[in-house]
Amino acid sequence: MNIKKIGLTALAGSLVVTSAYAGSMSVSGGASIGLKNTTKTATGKSWTMGNQLTFSGSGELDNGMNVSLSFVLDQGDNAGKTTAADDNGTGPFDSHSVTVSSDSMGTLVFSGEGGSSAATALDTTAAGDLWDNGSGFGTPLASEAGDNSMLYTLPAIMDDLTLKAGYSPGSAGGQSATSYSATYTGVEGLTASYGFGETNTIGSEAEQTVMKASYAYGSFTISASQNDYKYDDATQNDEDVSSWQIAYTVSDDISVSYGSETRDTEGSTNTVDEEAEALNVSYTTGGVTLSATSYEFTGRNNSNTEGPTTGDTERWALSATFAF
Repeated sequence: MNIKKIGLTALAGSLVVTSAYAGSMSVSGGASIGLKNTTKTATGKSWTMGNQLTFSGSGELDNGMNVSLSFVLDQGDNAGKTTAADDNGTGPFDSHSVTVSSDSMGTLVFSGEGGSSAATALDTTAAGDLWDNGSGFGTPLASEAGDNSMLYTLPAIMDDLTLKAGYSPGSAGGQSATSYSATYTGVEGLTASYGFGETNTIGSEAEQTVMKASYAYGSFTISASQNDYKYDDATQNDEDVSSWQIAYTVSDDISVSYGSETRDTEGSTNTVDEEAEALNVSYTTGGVTLSATSYEFTGRNNSNTEGPTTGDTERWALSATFAF
């Protein structure tokens, strides 16, 4: 009888503890198919397919802190990752992270892969979403703080201001990175951000500065950005990427956007300045988005791998994406 009483008491206690740490889990995902054609290439038209699953879990601890966990499976980004030793131990996962947050302490994100620093979180250019079916110029430092990184969002110190700090310890002989950013939304329709990041490798350093602003008025949204990359390594090119975009919401289902990026380089390995322009029309109904995009690249060099290494290039792309 005593054993039974102890067992029931322990069970009741475990149920109480479990309820205090109760959480939730969810699965979301998406798939896409596309057709694109690029001039001056041997491949011509090509089909593209992609799919992604995101597994998320979250819960509130009895001390008021929130903890969440996220894993992303992405077939396209994980070709060849078949073991836990591949790509920093991620195996088939494209990204994974643990987030701890509370109103008083802010939000701290630990990313094993696929994370971002405070600066690279802003690093998508103003016209960045236009390159979903193509290639812009990319961001040279964007991947250097993505693995085994920490990103801290400070608790609110004033309304409409968000401050972030990031750190990636790097690996033996590899790159470590620190970064900071501030985003202000105190004017209706306006979002303004500034970020700074620095990476350190044995014998080499690089700096990244990001300035970005967008303003929404009625059905129009105008965005502009300036991304600068400076290296102390003579084999690397300093780069300035300027970008802007105008987006117009025709209706709840239809949107049109036009944008441009210019890239100026200074260094020994790339002396060709480049410009990319794109026009996009999208139609969304339910979880399905149909998109058509036309691109034009001028003065291209080796930064865009989906076409010839030199000369002007044109491309069109059609895509359908499904979210669930």
